[in-house]
Amino acid sequence: MPRKAPNPTDQYVGSRVRLRRQHLGISQEKLATGLDLSFQQIQKYEKGTNRMGASRLQEIANVLKVPVTYFFEGTPNVRGSSASFPEHMSPALVSEFIGSSECQVLARAFSRIKSPRVRRGIATLVEQIAIDAEGEASTDKQRSVRRK
Repeated sequence: MPRKAPNPTDQYVGSRVRLRRQHLGISQEKLATGLDLSFQQIQKYEKGTNRMGASRLQEIANVLKVPVTYFFEGTPNVRGSSASFPEHMSPALVSEFIGSSECQVLARAFSRIKSPRVRRGIATLVEQIAIDAEGEASTDKQRSVRRK
């Protein structure tokens, strides 16, 4: 029987668990020990392959020192379909980025910036770079189609 794909919301929540855990510098093993679980179970939660019950999510929130709502911040409105996510926000891509060394470098550096004004400025700058890059990619694609 084919394996069922993980639910996009479970993947997103799992990626937020990973993000917070890594931000605090906690290993999967240390989090697992604090929850009396195996680190493999933490891996499954973070990938979204295993669902977290409400009480387990509350325990994780307590250990990671965030409210449960933290894990749902920015969640696109979904009804269990990965098609509900814009391509650039798919749980798989978000999870891949969060686990990347580039994201870790950015997160550590960004967390050292105390000024909300500077943080907003950086977020605006990155957003503008992404918009410009999308525009360039679209223009390049149009040029490529015209040449054919």
